[in-house]
Parts: sequence; C-alpha cells; structure tokens
Amino acid sequence: MNRTPSIPLAALWMAGWLALMLIMVVAGREAMRELSAFQLMELRAVLGLCMLYPLVHVSGGVSVVKTQRLPEQIGRNVIHYAAQLGWFFALTLIPIGQVVAIEFTMPLWTAILAATFLGERMTAGKITAVVLGIIGVIVIVRPAASEINPGQLIALAAAIGFAISVAMVKSLTRTEQTLTILFWMLVIQSVAGLLPALLVWKWPPAITWVFVLAVAFCGTFSHYCQVRAMMHADATVVIPMDFLRVPLTATAGWLLYSERLDLFTVLGAVTILAGNLLNLRSSAPLPAPVPQAGIPSRKL
Repeated sequence: MNRTPSIPLAALWMAGWLALMLIMVVAGREAMRELSAFQLMELRAVLGLCMLYPLVHVSGGVSVVKTQRLPEQIGRNVIHYAAQLGWFFALTLIPIGQVVAIEFTMPLWTAILAATFLGERMTAGKITAVVLGIIGVIVIVRPAASEINPGQLIALAAAIGFAISVAMVKSLTRTEQTLTILFWMLVIQSVAGLLPALLVWKWPPAITWVFVLAVAFCGTFSHYCQVRAMMHADATVVIPMDFLRVPLTATAGWLLYSERLDLFTVLGAVTILAGNLLNLRSSAPLPAPVPQAGIPSRKL
C-alpha cells in the first residue's frame, strides 16, 4: 500500500523506534543482573513469538509465513543469534554508549558484504565510508594506547555478525515477506537457544520479568516502527534519524549508570556516523532528469 510522503509522520515512527531501542538497551542490562545472556535470549525469542502471533493470525494464519528457503533462514538466524548474544554480553562489559557507537559500523560492513556476495556496486564513496568506520573503531578502541577491553571486541564482532545477517536478509527479501522473515527468526532462535538456556536456567525474580518482557516487546516491534517510517520517507531521510541513538544512549548511560564517554569515544562515534552519512549519500538514487520544453522524455 502506498503512503503519502510525510517527514513529520516518518519522524514520529522513528521516535517510536528510538524509544523502543533505548528501552531495550537499559532493560537488557538490568535483566542480565539476574539472568545469563542465554536465558535472556531464549525468553526474548519465545515471548516475542507469542507477541507476534496475533499479527500472523490477522494476516491470514500460519499459511502466510511458509518459507521456501528454510536452509537460508536457519543460516541467517544462527549468525544473528550469535551477534545478538554478543551484543547483550557487551552491554555488561563496556559503557552502553560505546556498544551503540561500535554497533553503528554495521551498515559499513553490510556494504562490503553486499558488494562481495550480492553483486552490489562498491563506489568510491562507499569505500571512503568504510575506511572512516574502521578509523572510528580504532579511535574508540585505541589498541596502541591501552589494553583492549574484551567488551569492545565482542561489540565489534556483534556488529560484523549483524552485517552478515542484514546481507542475508537482503537476499531473503527477494522471495520472502517481512512477516515470514521475522516469524522464522523467532522460531529458529527459540530452538537454537533452548539447550544453552536450560543449562543455566534459574527462575527470574518478579522485577526481572518486567525487564525481560520489555526486551521481548522492544526487540520484536522496534523494527515495525522503522518500516512504518520508511513508508512515509526515503531511507536517506529515515536512517540519519537513527544516529540520535548514539547521544541518547550515552545520555541514558550517564543518567542511570554514571557512565562518562571520553573524548576518544566521542570522536570515534562522530567518525563512524560521518561514514554512515557518506554511505547513504553515495547510495542515494540520482534524481530523474527533467525533460526540456519541446523535448519528450524517453523511458528505458
């Protein structure tokens, strides 16, 4: 269904995305005070599936989420599961602002993978954007200045894992619907994480269930807000709004956990975001030429 372009509506939906992602970061850290990442991931997938089912039912039932590419769905979700697991681990090891700043290298790794495996063109702008992203990570991690925190490496590995997952999703969207991809993500990750979760299982305290439910809800429906935003504006308008997640998360870390970002983290985050903006700029379609008076336009 086509929607009327509206930047205010796109901004409103992106505000929902930002709010849900911010809540998930805080709720994830709080839940892991009592639970292991394996148990949190299992509860997130199972509860998320329960939350998603009403949407599947309204859309026509289980028949609408049948997949013809189960091996690709499994491969993609095993990688995504590992990346999400690393992301939750990183939240407990380094400031949440650093986790999100490093996470923003994901679109740059995705550009490399899409060019390598999906045949997308790697322009000079995209190459420059990738270089800026790598420089940004080096500035944040500063391997020559001090001992590298394992949380930084885990966050970087998670960002690369997310990038591989996104590149595989790009391939899946050629034949699969969004609801199908989301449904199988939750099903496969529920199965993949069941045994590790049972091995470390303990019954969460009542307050922890609040955080677990928040992670499940935000992790399932945050992407819905982003998709809705893209129905009202181009990706080149919507995606830069997501960059607000870096200062918002850093502010939450400062207010809730007294975390302070040093100058190097700020400079690294700015460099990474600059690379993302350059990547969006180089990927934006050129405007269609306006035919001159008296000269008919020609459609190819």
